[in-house]
Amino acid sequence: MIRLFAAIAIPEDIGGALLVRQKGVENARWRPVEALHVTLRFFGDLREDVARDLDTELSAVGGRPFPIVLEGVGAFGEGADIHAIWAGVQESPELRHLARTCETAARRAGLKPEGRHYRPHVTLAYTRRPNPDEVAGWIQANNLLKSPPIWVDRFSLYSSHQTKEGSAYRLEAEYPLG
Repeated sequence: MIRLFAAIAIPEDIGGALLVRQKGVENARWRPVEALHVTLRFFGDLREDVARDLDTELSAVGGRPFPIVLEGVGAFGEGADIHAIWAGVQESPELRHLARTCETAARRAGLKPEGRHYRPHVTLAYTRRPNPDEVAGWIQANNLLKSPPIWVDRFSLYSSHQTKEGSAYRLEAEYPLG
């Protein structure tokens, strides 16, 4: 079994600008720059044969390159149940289309439909029982975040492996756009 997801990597220069914001929430497990990405579709744990079928389907995904912009910040969960801090992604029809085509590829490979509403974001930290006031303060201090445009000319398939520091990702395949 291999745990897979499709995503757009955040370039190092944009990632570096995000890293300087990663402070002020005690016990937050801030993500390193190489782990920063916008997930298009989480596929979960797949058998090797299904993963090969998925790769074939993702290879057929087309589309033109397009820009995205990171904008705003927030958190998933409330109070002591906040479990992630994120940077948002400005609304983009092209990004939504790419996510939908990854969903279609997953279904063609035999995967069940994704039941969650797609909300593009970059996870900056995972938290466990954070101080809600610290998280609120961090959001208030960083809510005007806006990146320069990020040119999306490819998306990638990553595998995810658990480590002591959290999830580590490995690039499995890249799919160019255009």
